[in-house]
Amino acid sequence: MPVMESNLLVILGPTASGKTRLGVELARRLNGEIISADSRQVYRGMDIGSGKDLAEYGNVLYHLIDVVDPGYEFNVFEFQRRFLEAYAAIRGRGRLPLLVGGTGLYLEAVVNGYKLTAVPENHGLREQLADQPLDLLADRLRGAHPRLHNTTDLLDRERLVRAIEIAEFEKCTPPEPLPELHPLILGLRWERSVLRERITARLRQRLGGGLIEEVARLHAEGIPWDRLEYYGLEYRYVARYLQGGLTRNDLFQKLNSAIHDFAKRQETWFRRMERHGSVIHWVDGAADPLAEALKIIEADDITASPAPPSPAVSSPSAYPPRPPASSRRSGAGKPDERSA
Repeated sequence: MPVMESNLLVILGPTASGKTRLGVELARRLNGEIISADSRQVYRGMDIGSGKDLAEYGNVLYHLIDVVDPGYEFNVFEFQRRFLEAYAAIRGRGRLPLLVGGTGLYLEAVVNGYKLTAVPENHGLREQLADQPLDLLADRLRGAHPRLHNTTDLLDRERLVRAIEIAEFEKCTPPEPLPELHPLILGLRWERSVLRERITARLRQRLGGGLIEEVARLHAEGIPWDRLEYYGLEYRYVARYLQGGLTRNDLFQKLNSAIHDFAKRQETWFRRMERHGSVIHWVDGAADPLAEALKIIEADDITASPAPPSPAVSSPSAYPPRPPASSRRSGAGKPDERSA
């Protein structure tokens, strides 16, 4: 069987592992552009808490950072659509796309080629199903979707009706074809104790570097406290502190512990990806991850030569480095729970 030439470089790892720095250094050497796989960095004005670290990019172009305002419902479907647009544009320029981030669902949507379809509400179908008992609805869903995996949909009427709506729509409307992706996946790995030290040190730096003021500003600009709860750990705990629910010491201790737990969940997700067939080449974050990554890339012979863009996508604009946060107006949506 011939070996497929990789046409996408993926950099993943737990929070505080140095993904952005490694991705930027590789992009500079490989004529590449970065596509962020981060569920919170899409939001304008959420800079410190989401760990955008845009000063590290220099002249490297990036995509899917600062693309929507707080309050917008950004999800994995829109991420995949915007990824495909950015991927086609980068390849069309003869450059190498690098997907960099730690949001597992977003990474898998690309690496595993999830065929996601935007399904509109079918009001006629909803009226037809309104009076039917739960068991008949469940039978209808099983008939439309024989290989049903998410059985929790069978327990809730609203989710059951929506699942029927999606299943029957997809039977009549096949998803658009995806481009043929052959990703080379690199993962950053640290000893658990060292990663914990990095997380703690970074949290101290962010708390002293404007994180609390960033959350206060977002609330002053109209983002309700309960909405801030949805934007990941930093925004949740700082919002509670600003409302008087936590002392400053409690804020640090509870948030620090929550981020450590989140990093463990990320590592579990990446191991799950490997069990499901993704080959991740791990590099040692404490050694020389750039040199190690370049050796793996050289052996793979990954290419930045142009490939024809998918006819189903269009080219977006890329984002060059921007001014510091203090000179920008902030622009958040329910991303999955995470810390950058």
